[in-house]
Amino acid sequence: MDILVIHLFNALLYASVLFLIAGGLSLIYGVMRIVNLAHGNLYAFGAYVTAWVVGQALAGAHPVILYLLLPAGAFAAALLGAILEPTLLRPFYRRAEEYQLLVTFGLLMILEDLMRFFWGPYPLTATSLFEKMGSLKIGESVYPRYNLLVISIGVLAAGFLWAFVYKTRFGVVLRATSQDMRRASAMGVNVNRVYIQAFTIGCFMAGLGGAIVVPGQSAVLGMGVDALVLAFVVVVVGGLGSLEGALVGALIVGIVREFGVSVFPEVELAVLYLIAVVVLLVRPAGLFGRTA
Repeated sequence: MDILVIHLFNALLYASVLFLIAGGLSLIYGVMRIVNLAHGNLYAFGAYVTAWVVGQALAGAHPVILYLLLPAGAFAAALLGAILEPTLLRPFYRRAEEYQLLVTFGLLMILEDLMRFFWGPYPLTATSLFEKMGSLKIGESVYPRYNLLVISIGVLAAGFLWAFVYKTRFGVVLRATSQDMRRASAMGVNVNRVYIQAFTIGCFMAGLGGAIVVPGQSAVLGMGVDALVLAFVVVVVGGLGSLEGALVGALIVGIVREFGVSVFPEVELAVLYLIAVVVLLVRPAGLFGRTA
């Protein structure tokens, strides 16, 4: 029974991180209709910044200070997004989607090289945050308390994002802009401001995913591309542009991956892609997506 609980916690852990990445990707697409191929490296950027900041503050720092530094990568990714949207992406809104894909793919490559330039080719870690929290005994097994913190952050982020989008005035403006940008602009909505805010929030979510995952694993070059591929599996299942779809898709992928690894580790990724294929065949827009 305790093994089943641990598998469930691992699935929720994986789903929490995936939701932050895929939720940000879906939010950006839902509002701006841009498939941001650089999103995965914003996740990696958040991981690198948090690992670097924690490493710089490690000597003599109080543990509470170190945990307060955990979201540093998320804020850094949000700041980067706030700079990139008006300077690099905005000129391509009125062009064909191929241009948007090319510019975000180019940005993916640039960010990869910038991370290599600033932090080198070697992994960065923030394992002190993971180790300081210790472990929790579950039956005859032990489970890291830090993983429970990650799950809690994922749950809080999902609840906060839902309340922000559906229960605030800005959320109404955000949804109005996503449904009909021209009509929202005619009613006095500053569409450019909404776009930069939506892109910043999406980048913050990606950076937060990287920030909370780095104490449990190293920040390494290439992690952004791997995360982007899995995020696309999530949004294909849930529906691109749907936050509810991102949440359900992340849960499905997290559960299938965890139990797939424990039972058939050789076909872990194949099972995830198979789920995406089945969903596309049955419902091309995803479980919660809207057809064009």
